[in-house]
Amino acid sequence: MPMCNDPKVDVYLTKIGKRLIEHLNTGGIDYPWEFHCVNDKAVNAFALPGGFVFVNRGAIEAADNEAQLAAVMAHELSHVALRHGTNQVTKARYAQMGTGVLSIAGGILGGAAGAAASSVGQLAAGSLLLRYSRSAETQADVMGTQVLFDSGYDPRAMAAFFENLNASESAGKAPPEFFSDHPNPDHRIERVDEEIKKMGGAPEGAQKDSTEFEEIKKEVMALPLSPKGKSGAASSKRAPAPSGGSSTPSRAGTLKVDPPSPNLIGLKFAKASLAYPDNWKNFSKKNDLALVPVGGVVDTGNGQAAIACGLIASVARIQSKPPAGADPLTAYNQKVIEALQQSNEGMQMKEAPKEISVGGQRALSTYLKNESPIGGFETDWLVTVPRPDGLYYFIFVVPDSHYDEFKRSFQAILDSVLFKP
Repeated sequence: MPMCNDPKVDVYLTKIGKRLIEHLNTGGIDYPWEFHCVNDKAVNAFALPGGFVFVNRGAIEAADNEAQLAAVMAHELSHVALRHGTNQVTKARYAQMGTGVLSIAGGILGGAAGAAASSVGQLAAGSLLLRYSRSAETQADVMGTQVLFDSGYDPRAMAAFFENLNASESAGKAPPEFFSDHPNPDHRIERVDEEIKKMGGAPEGAQKDSTEFEEIKKEVMALPLSPKGKSGAASSKRAPAPSGGSSTPSRAGTLKVDPPSPNLIGLKFAKASLAYPDNWKNFSKKNDLALVPVGGVVDTGNGQAAIACGLIASVARIQSKPPAGADPLTAYNQKVIEALQQSNEGMQMKEAPKEISVGGQRALSTYLKNESPIGGFETDWLVTVPRPDGLYYFIFVVPDSHYDEFKRSFQAILDSVLFKP
């Protein structure tokens, strides 16, 4: 992000921040707070877990007085104190990764640490900047209003700032960037006003403005814009993916995914290896795979991330033999399907299991149908391969609207699988 790099502005933000922190309930945690101004004219601010607070210059310029700026900061500080950012990571680690594979346990199979539960460390980091839920926004509004009140600021500034943003949107302008990752709850202003009434109303002599705010606002408005800051969207963008494209999660209802590259790169997977398109992102960890095309991760709109397109794979330990007379592969495959259907009520079998060969090994191919995180339906191609070290299962996920675009790449990945002797 382009920073303003103006010590005077950062010192001023830190001064306000420390005043607010004195009245912030952090649950006894002493965060290493830092406050910085971002050289972006978009009206926005955000905080990372651990107490790192960033305020866009656009938020300072949009504030009518110091109390409104303090309101924005109190809102962000409340997200930290309420641990909403770390909650985002938790949700991402247990998010429905396409088919919602979290684990396969019990019966014949057990101990499979599903790809969705353990191979998304990098994905979880990206989820820090996904949009908060509306309930999280309301919680931050309420706590922020309380902090303003206790800090001696006019708590009505919280509602006033949101009224300014709403007025800007109502005037036909583009929605403020603040609403892109801070969704506007219903009756937001009324809820803030209600909280102020519970505290006995705005106290007499509550601070609204200061001469220092006016000086800092002039200082910020005189700062040169960075090339990135001119777009007014720098604060919401992620770093580009290694092979091009954007890693920003798509919103639910859309899937802007890069087509798979014909060039493949190798990857070791447990006691096997495979190759995948070189423009896909690798979120794999140990024996769990999560390979995703750029744009294949979507924001479901409620603070969760999901894989709408890509490959999830893992190895399940085989704990016991199948019933006497039963075909082991058929029994193992059925257990996987039952586990998937248990966590996905709408999942149905699209095509009956068919015997194929993967890496010279006997395998079963099953096509399933499930609801897609972008809306509509997705195809989930399940391939199971029993090996001495466990049952290898591969799940290729793709929205039906993109199936033809990805089926050849999925087949190429499967054809590349090799097992160690």
